[in-house]
Amino acid sequence: MPFQLDIVTPEKRVLSESVDSVVLPGSEGELGILPSHIPLVTALSPGELSYVKSGKTEHFAIGTGFVEVTGGRVSVLTDMALVEHEIDEKAVEAALANAKNRLAEIKHDSGSEEVAMVMALIQKSTAQLHLKRRRHTL
Repeated sequence: MPFQLDIVTPEKRVLSESVDSVVLPGSEGELGILPSHIPLVTALSPGELSYVKSGKTEHFAIGTGFVEVTGGRVSVLTDMALVEHEIDEKAVEAALANAKNRLAEIKHDSGSEEVAMVMALIQKSTAQLHLKRRRHTL
């Protein structure tokens, strides 16, 4: 019994498909969604989202955001959703190196928004590289 998966970023609707299952990076760990899952809303962490449709698994690198599960629909609202061919490995490596350098320069105040921004960039870059490199080795 498939359900609807919608992935939306601020720029566009990235995906709207009927799928068999979804696995995504929740804020408390990996979250698996199957048909008839109980309704929930939870935060997402940067990482890899995968879904199965007709026995084939597809993958996205996603950023921060939220997922809402209701009845026969899973809605993913995220600031980034990229498939492997959309990821420029060299550009991501450069962004990651810049973010790590910036993090080393920041005064680590406990409430610093800048630290949180840089850490989120590091997590998103790492998610992209993980997806790109893992897909290349298969």
